[in-house]
Amino acid sequence: MGALDGLKIADFSWVGAGPRATKDLADNGATVIKIESRRRLDLGRLSPPFAGDPKDVDGSAFFAQTNTSKKSVTINLSDPRGIEAAKKLVAWADVVVENFGYGFMERIGLGYQELKKNKPDIILASVSVAGRTGPMAGFRGYGNSAAAHSGHAWLTGEAGSPPQMPPLAYGDVVAPMFLTVAILAALEHRARTGEGQHIDVSQIEPMVHVIADLYAQDEIEKTGNDDAGFLVHGVFPTLGDDQWIAIAIENEAQAEALKRTLGIGSLDREAICAATSTEDKFALFDRLAAAGIPAGPVLDGKNVFENPELRATGHFVKLDHPVLGPSTMPAPPYLLHGTPARVDRAPCLGEHNREVFVDMLGLDAAEVEALIAEGSLA
Repeated sequence: MGALDGLKIADFSWVGAGPRATKDLADNGATVIKIESRRRLDLGRLSPPFAGDPKDVDGSAFFAQTNTSKKSVTINLSDPRGIEAAKKLVAWADVVVENFGYGFMERIGLGYQELKKNKPDIILASVSVAGRTGPMAGFRGYGNSAAAHSGHAWLTGEAGSPPQMPPLAYGDVVAPMFLTVAILAALEHRARTGEGQHIDVSQIEPMVHVIADLYAQDEIEKTGNDDAGFLVHGVFPTLGDDQWIAIAIENEAQAEALKRTLGIGSLDREAICAATSTEDKFALFDRLAAAGIPAGPVLDGKNVFENPELRATGHFVKLDHPVLGPSTMPAPPYLLHGTPARVDRAPCLGEHNREVFVDMLGLDAAEVEALIAEGSLA
C-alpha cells in the first residue's frame, strides 16, 4: 500500500507548477484524476522532447514525466454540461488542485466559497506566479517570470554580466514542493478538525525562500562559480571534450589534501586546471573523495541516467508507455520503507473517461457516451 492510498484528488492544474505536486501525491498512492480538454490542451503535452510526431498529444516525454500515476479525463469547461460533470468530480474529491488564471474557478462556479457550501471539508489548492492576494494578484506568467521577480535572474551569472535567466522555469519546480507540503498539512488539519481550507501558493515566494540567506548579507554581488567563503570553489576541466569536475575547498586541511592528491604546490586556478585536465573525471572524483575532498564529476544528461548511485537507489523506473514505448521515469526522491511509492505511466488524453465517469462516479454510460460525442466531455 502507498502512504496516501484512499486520498482522492481532482487535478485541474496544467504545465508544471501544479502537476509536479500532484505527481508526488499520485506516486505515493493517491487517486489523482487529471482534468484536461482537447479544446485547450495542457501545454505540457505540447512540450518537447517528443517520441515521434510532435503533434501526437500523447508523445511528450515532459508530460509523461510530470504526470505519472494519474488518470486522465477530458472536460470542456466552457460547456455548462461539462462544468456539471466537473462538479460531480469535485464532490468525489478530498482535494482540488488548480493553477488557472485568477478568477477562472470562480467564473465557472468552482471557487472555494462555492465549493465549501456543498462540501465544507473540501481542500482547494491554488498555485500561481504571484498568489491570489496583494498588489500582483492576478498576474499571469510562468516560472521564468518568477525567476525575475524573486531575484534569481539578478544573482545568476559571472561578475559584471547582465542578469541571466535560469535554464528552466525553476518556479515550476520549487513551488510544487511547497504545495505538496501545504496539501499534506491541510489534510492533517482536516483530520483533526473536520475543516477544509483554501491553500494559496505563489511561485515567487518559494523562490525567495530558497535564497533568503543571501539577502541577509550586506552586499550581494554575482560571482559565477566563485564563493568568497571557500578557498577553492569552481569547476575544472578534465580529460576529454567538455568534461569537468567541481571542487569545493573550505579549510586548510582540505587544501593540503588537494595539493597532495593533485601534486601541486599552490591553489592557483591554473595549477589546479593543469593537474585535473589530464585525468578522467570519474577516476579523479574517486581519488579526491578518498582523500576527504568535497568534489563531484559534472554530469550531463546521459551521465545522470547512467549514474550507478541513482540506479542503485531505484530512482529511475522503466515504464511501458503506449506512445513513448519503454521509458525511464524518475521515482520520488525519497524512500518510505513501510509504504513504498509505486510509479505508473502517465495517462493518454481522456484515457479514463468511462472508468471515472461511469465506474467511479456512477453516471449513466449512455449519457457519458452522448456527452463525449457532443463535446461536453472533450
